[in-house]
Amino acid sequence: MTLYARRLQKIGSSILISLPSEWIKSNKLTKGNTVPIEVNRDNTISIFPSQEDADDKIKEVTIPYSPASMDTLVNQVYGAYLLGYDLIRIKAGLQISFDHADRIKKAMRKLVGLEIIDEDSQNITAQFLLDANTLDAEKILRRMSSIVAGMYRDVLEAVRSKENSIRRVISGRDDEVDRQYFLLVRLIRSAMMDQKLAGKLNLSNIDILDYRIAANHLESAGDSIVDLASSIQDLARSHFAKEIIEASSLVEKMQERSVAAFVNKNRSDSNNVVKMYEEFIKLVNSAKELAMSRDPGNAQSTIAMLNMTYSMDKIARCWVDVADLVKPVHLTAPLRNA
Repeated sequence: MTLYARRLQKIGSSILISLPSEWIKSNKLTKGNTVPIEVNRDNTISIFPSQEDADDKIKEVTIPYSPASMDTLVNQVYGAYLLGYDLIRIKAGLQISFDHADRIKKAMRKLVGLEIIDEDSQNITAQFLLDANTLDAEKILRRMSSIVAGMYRDVLEAVRSKENSIRRVISGRDDEVDRQYFLLVRLIRSAMMDQKLAGKLNLSNIDILDYRIAANHLESAGDSIVDLASSIQDLARSHFAKEIIEASSLVEKMQERSVAAFVNKNRSDSNNVVKMYEEFIKLVNSAKELAMSRDPGNAQSTIAMLNMTYSMDKIARCWVDVADLVKPVHLTAPLRNA
């Protein structure tokens, strides 16, 4: 980024500044051209080159097919999607094997909005068909939160009912969390690189950063719930104190409160989440002491309980981290002289 300083000049009743000549030349602008100007929320302005087809320009990338490095190829597809490419082509010099083509297409189907529009023996082409201007970061984050909340409730119910077949269902829902996570990361990265898009989405630079971090915490919470579901078989054979049930319900309330605090920028709700976490820790510690005093010789039950509380704590800390993203309220009153 190059920083330019310009002095304001007054001509008639208008205040004018000159634009950098390098910027004028690189964008092929001349006298008489119209350039769009936007006033941002932080009271800065953005000036865009006058290009009629700027909004319709499609970002394309071609990824060469290599049978020996399929993992790398799939990662490149994910990377191209997250970087905002609209058209992703897989191009091969020889025929793409059936198994490899199937793997590539499965990877593409995990990405929201990316549809395969053309395919032959040597090429696979996918296009992102959603309009970024119509997407909403808050709605995507809330959708992630809703799926994660459902996963957590169903795991707790499986623990109570001693149901062991929940793991596969939970893993499938975590895949949908990942899909929404990738979509949100793509959107906020695109907004970061395109201030015009950021303005349309009403996202400041700090909002973009916060949404990226919040989405990561929700994705991590989903992974921790999958870990919790994986230990259902051991948990079903264990007996838990009422404090564990209370603590698990508290984590559910923490999620609801933290996400609401984040999207509404409510510092009071954010502080309440931290207090709820402190109460959660007290309940967990009490349950641990009670469980070990009641059945000190049952190592398997104790280990299962410790694993459960460890996973619950990882989930709870995700909600604390989301709540911590809410901007602190700074006192603006002047300090009095001592």
